Amino acid sequence: MSAIVAERLVREFKAVRAVDGIDLHVAEGEIYGFLGPNGAGKSTTVHMLTTLMPPTDGRATVGGFDVIKDGPKVRETIGAALQEAALDPFLTGRDHVRLQASLHGLSRAERAARGDELLDRVGLTVAADRKVQTYSGGMKRRLDLALALLHRPTILFLDEPTTGLDPQSRNALWVEVARLAREDGVTVFLTTQYLEEADVLADRVGIIDHGRIVAEGTPSELKAEIGRPTVQVAPADPDERDAIVRTLDRFGAPVDAEPGRIAVRLDTGHDLADVVRALDGESLKVAHLELDAPSLDDVFLAKTGHRLEGQAEQPDPVGA
Repeated sequence: MSAIVAERLVREFKAVRAVDGIDLHVAEGEIYGFLGPNGAGKSTTVHMLTTLMPPTDGRATVGGFDVIKDGPKVRETIGAALQEAALDPFLTGRDHVRLQASLHGLSRAERAARGDELLDRVGLTVAADRKVQTYSGGMKRRLDLALALLHRPTILFLDEPTTGLDPQSRNALWVEVARLAREDGVTVFLTTQYLEEADVLADRVGIIDHGRIVAEGTPSELKAEIGRPTVQVAPADPDERDAIVRTLDRFGAPVDAEPGRIAVRLDTGHDLADVVRALDGESLKVAHLELDAPSLDDVFLAKTGHRLEGQAEQPDPVGA
């Protein structure tokens, strides 16, 4: 059963189609990564699916409820942590939890127990009684996640939840999102600009560009679809460069390489072991040899004609 369904979903702003007839099917318990640059339509899609904005055309159901006809039912089913966290700087983290729990109708006893549980889960127990104005950006994001989970939603929308976070805070949020899907069976709809985030977390990825979904599948499927791995070789002896070029030509087409290296994109049916055996058979010595698998960045370039902005500037995250 699909937790989220969108059919020919459209949102127009005057003459601009921010979302241009997209179809979505997200399975229960799945982490779906919605990947695209700023202005591609990611947040607009989330706003429609969370009932914050009506579609111009098309239809969508979330948790089996129509986003237009059954708005209150949708909101009971979902949790949402959007780009701008609605936090009061003069309230403490615990104050926010208590207020949100009361709005969801939790009993007094349940408010305290559930609040303590979630504050501990997101690593804010020590800071729970501090005012939010003293929190770092990462702490605010984690508090917003806790608030979104208070009423035990079965579907969670996260709209670029790690934008601007340091690698440690980003990694902590990754771990919690993965745990929610794996242990609690929560369906997660995650919008992101970070290729590595989608690659690490998502069961499936949809790439949106100019309001349209241009590719969809598992990260592995998408990478396999657009390219074959590349082998790069650095000769140990510069005089053997031409001989190495001739040997590599047997396994694929030459591609651009780093300075001092030779690279080929492997033809189907060849792998790194074939290349190593051939070089060894010719008694050719190499100083460096590596296999570069296709990345989601390559997928994005192939599907959209441009790279996702800012990827080179993003800090490398701590491995999840």
